[in-house]
Amino acid sequence: MKVHYDIDQLPVFTNAVITIGTYDGVHLGHRQVINRLKTEAAAVGGETVIITFHPHPRKIVSSAILGIRLINTLEEKISLLEGLGIDHLVVVPFTDAFANQPAEEYLSSFLIGKFRPHTIIIGYDHRFGRDRLGDYRLLEKNADRFGYQLKEIPKHVLDNISISSTNIREAILHSDTGTAAKLLGYDFFFSGEVVHGDKLGRKLGYPTANLKVQNEEKLVPGNGIYAVYAKLIKDKTEPVNTGQTYGISIPNIQYPLLHQGYDGQAIPDKHYKGMMSIGFRPTVDGRKRVIEVNIFDFDQEIYGQILQVTVKKYLREEIKFDGLEALVKQIDQDKVNSLKVL
Repeated sequence: MKVHYDIDQLPVFTNAVITIGTYDGVHLGHRQVINRLKTEAAAVGGETVIITFHPHPRKIVSSAILGIRLINTLEEKISLLEGLGIDHLVVVPFTDAFANQPAEEYLSSFLIGKFRPHTIIIGYDHRFGRDRLGDYRLLEKNADRFGYQLKEIPKHVLDNISISSTNIREAILHSDTGTAAKLLGYDFFFSGEVVHGDKLGRKLGYPTANLKVQNEEKLVPGNGIYAVYAKLIKDKTEPVNTGQTYGISIPNIQYPLLHQGYDGQAIPDKHYKGMMSIGFRPTVDGRKRVIEVNIFDFDQEIYGQILQVTVKKYLREEIKFDGLEALVKQIDQDKVNSLKVL
């Protein structure tokens, strides 16, 4: 899959079959649209093109006080789409100027001028342009003029996508790992930089990697203890290679064998078993929400590296114990329970 960030430097697509959307989660609902995109492109010997936006359009056009919460970061979304066999992903910088162009200009200058589409696959409720005045009917009215075919995504598919996205976010926030995985089609994952903590885990016999999630819009599971897989993926100082797969657990992705570590040395491309605690550590201090991952059978120093965590199962809620001895006894049992899952 080729990823394009500069809409003024796009190639000449061959019989481009395009669709437009945020595709947050790239979940099973989205894949119905993607499968249709691929089927339509194959029928005309064309290329599949997904147009998405960054940042999320709601961040620019919404007046909501609360920030948006995303299932995937842009890099994660790219890797997921790459695993589904898309030819081109165009990441459009979503700005005030882009949002406020007249609908007719969006159609003629952007969609037609940049993509010259053979086919546009879009929802009946798709809106675009200033004040969201552009719609399916405008696309339909201009199809003959610009020489493209227009295919509608059925209402029930769009409703399924919307409901699934909402339910996935709710499931993740409420630690319902089973529902999230069922709707996503893969296990939820997130990444964070390994930062220094208070080293209490070492004293208890369970050293942890303390994670700082760098993208504040990325969803993080609710508080509790989880069975997880952990994987070292990138040094934060490396440039983002958006064409590379990071070992996300969905079908048909080919994983690279090695990644470069913080010191430039090759690290085995391996998922380690582990357990994760998210919360306020009520037995210890209870003041600051932290994410801690204990990686089983692992003793490397990994400060400054990026750890990808695949969340397999929620084990239990946070509990305040009478002391550290009782806490360690429960952690021992958490490890046993994690290994049963993993």
